[in-house]
Amino acid sequence: MADLILALDQGTTSTRAVVFDVDGWRARATAQIPLEQHFPHPGSVEHDADEIWRAALQVCREAMHEVGGPDHIAAIGLTNQRETTLLWDRATGAPLHRAIVWQDRRTAPVTDALKAAGHEPVVQAETGLVLDPYFSASKIAWLLDHVDGARARAEAGELCAGTIDAWLMFKLTGGARFVTDVTNASRTSLFGLSDLTWRDDLLDLFNVPRSVLPEVLPSADLFGETVPDLFGRAIPITGCAGDQQAALVGHGGLGPGAIKVTYGTGAFLVAHTGDRPVASTNRLLSTVAYRVDGQTAYALEGSIFSAGSTIQWLRDVMGAVGHSRESETVAQSLLDNGGVYLVPAFTGLGAPIWEAEARGAIFGLTRDAGPAHIVRAGLEAMAYQTHDLLEALKADGAPAPRRLRVDGGVTANGWLMQFLADITACEVERPAHQEMTALGAARLAALGCGLIETLEQPPSGQPAVWSPAMADAERTRLLAGWDAAVAGCLAQARAGRDGANH
Repeated sequence: MADLILALDQGTTSTRAVVFDVDGWRARATAQIPLEQHFPHPGSVEHDADEIWRAALQVCREAMHEVGGPDHIAAIGLTNQRETTLLWDRATGAPLHRAIVWQDRRTAPVTDALKAAGHEPVVQAETGLVLDPYFSASKIAWLLDHVDGARARAEAGELCAGTIDAWLMFKLTGGARFVTDVTNASRTSLFGLSDLTWRDDLLDLFNVPRSVLPEVLPSADLFGETVPDLFGRAIPITGCAGDQQAALVGHGGLGPGAIKVTYGTGAFLVAHTGDRPVASTNRLLSTVAYRVDGQTAYALEGSIFSAGSTIQWLRDVMGAVGHSRESETVAQSLLDNGGVYLVPAFTGLGAPIWEAEARGAIFGLTRDAGPAHIVRAGLEAMAYQTHDLLEALKADGAPAPRRLRVDGGVTANGWLMQFLADITACEVERPAHQEMTALGAARLAALGCGLIETLEQPPSGQPAVWSPAMADAERTRLLAGWDAAVAGCLAQARAGRDGANH
């Protein structure tokens, strides 16, 4: 009997497949393949879409084999790195260019020009998003303008543009289905947050033809069926959500006030706000959390561009640690941070600042400072940035959370989780199992195929909890140092922009 759900989790640094049972939501099988990062120019980040497709096939086949084959899989749920965008041939499925990753900043001049022309209030009112190269619209326009003949072919209906979920759905169904879900559509800057449709005025603003965009479906629905020869039989795809929204569902954050933070390549705070979009006045994003059974849930989100990628930089570029998990021991070896702060603006700063031209900087170095201080500063930066997001959320009228639900590979660092609790003055809860993103996609798929009747089921197992233990005066001192470091980083960005304008 087909009673298992396969979640395909296509992330920024890897592609994973996890098979769950719906009785207790245990992970029965997992397969994972790393994804190569391409940096063709400073500020540019790309992925090979064909590499993603090959990896997706392999991990799905390995995970299915581990549970006895495809006959045991009732449905597939898909979750993905969200704003990453690509362009492909509608007839052949061949990509026309590498995918432009969400971290990529090449379109900053475009979004800066639109902002200078006064378009941001309209974009924010209609989509819940600020004008920033992070989102997909300017990436689609860049591809259409920089791939030879692409714009003319797009106008003729020969091309598809979409996020990674739409690409994988197209490939899995043999080109039969060109679809996305509301959570991914809501991250493009082209999708109306209230009416849940592609907006003609925004298509005109970004110069994106409607013909290249996918059909938009709820998060739990029949997106299509896999081509039978891929896995040995056709399997329905019945759930889809962007990775951060999927993680909210995985945590069981299904009611207003629920907050989770996922610490992956970046870090993303998502706060459930109910059945109506809430406009942020403090540079957070209003977004779709999920849509099921004819009901839409909304959220406010804060995006931190560099979290786990900061540890990767410390390991791979700086050589400050030999393995990511060593960062915890290194941080614990110091009595304090020695006044050293690292602002990890490697691809700009996200919420609540939104400065695309900011670049990473280290402040407070003395002769006593060494690699250990920089490692600790890199870890501390994640907590400081989370604090800033919570402060923006509070300024938007949200109640202060008593407990912060966290997930992602970085949360294995117990020292950082305690520091996070101390800096945010909030209890931090890490679930017993770390597959929150895949779990959310699996639950949506189970709902979409009828294996379950409701999403209401919290994660199983006993969570780990860290409680704040830092004195208020020490917290205030540390945050003042962080604020000064960010101010210095922003001053450098402004100087660079002014210099470029002379």
